[in-house]
Amino acid sequence: MPMPNNKPARTVADQIQLLESRGMIFQNESDAHILLKNISYYRLKGYWWDMQKDKTIHAFRPDTYFEDVIKRYNFDRKLRLILFDAIELIEISLRTKMIYILSLKHGGKWYSDSNLFNSKTNKKTCKTLHQETVDKLKSEFNRSQESFIKDHKKRYPNDSTPDAWKMLEVASMGILSRLYKGLNDQSPEKATIAKEMGLNSHKELSSWLEAITYIRNIIAHHSRLWSRNMVKSPKEKLNNPIGQWLTSPILPVQKKKVYLIICCMIYLCNHINPNHDIKDRIIDLFKQFSSIEIYKLGFLNNWDKEPIWCNHSC
Repeated sequence: MPMPNNKPARTVADQIQLLESRGMIFQNESDAHILLKNISYYRLKGYWWDMQKDKTIHAFRPDTYFEDVIKRYNFDRKLRLILFDAIELIEISLRTKMIYILSLKHGGKWYSDSNLFNSKTNKKTCKTLHQETVDKLKSEFNRSQESFIKDHKKRYPNDSTPDAWKMLEVASMGILSRLYKGLNDQSPEKATIAKEMGLNSHKELSSWLEAITYIRNIIAHHSRLWSRNMVKSPKEKLNNPIGQWLTSPILPVQKKKVYLIICCMIYLCNHINPNHDIKDRIIDLFKQFSSIEIYKLGFLNNWDKEPIWCNHSC
């Protein structure tokens, strides 16, 4: 397969000139120059992609302003910060419940007991998925610079399986999600954790955790949520939901966008801490950026009339 021809590197002035030649309008080129020196051209490209009338020659539609691109960028950045706060709330609650519920029943080293987990095997590595997860968990533990981890290593240098309240405290959201999903489906503790997170099915919680972990990784790398198709789609239909959920069918486009995953986050936050402010902050952000096309995130079809989003007066 032939390699693509290398394109010449462009100065910021060249980038502005190129965008102008394609029809983009700059209200203040001096400000644009500063912004493009600090936010890369290709990072911003994802925010202006749908502003093009011809994606082959990259010609922009009439009245396409660079400042509107920056407005989208700032909106997306602020939304990601709000969602990261939601993820923190969910992740810490999940970690706490897994440590508490499973340790009380099976002891502090439960995560290393293969009998508590399904026996699915990775055909490539010939290891069980449980063993792979434990290996990654131990790797995260060994990399940690937390003072209580250093103290444990100093006091117990030969202990390769510290108690879960130490081990899981430094586990990533991804590891927690895998560990939970890997528990035997018949485990009463797996069902209890789901119930305490507000769901009646461990399959629902596993699905949601995978999707939220996916979003977490996007946010952690400061990547774009704006108009992005999601690789992970959480379960939409719930088994007799405990809290307020969605009443109208989800459209295919809403499943592809971040809307459904944000709804899952709000649902979990509602159950974990009814006094959280995540939903209000998202709605306030939408008001602050009233010209932003939030339907590109999947917020359409009277989303604000759904029980999970509207106030008691709806």
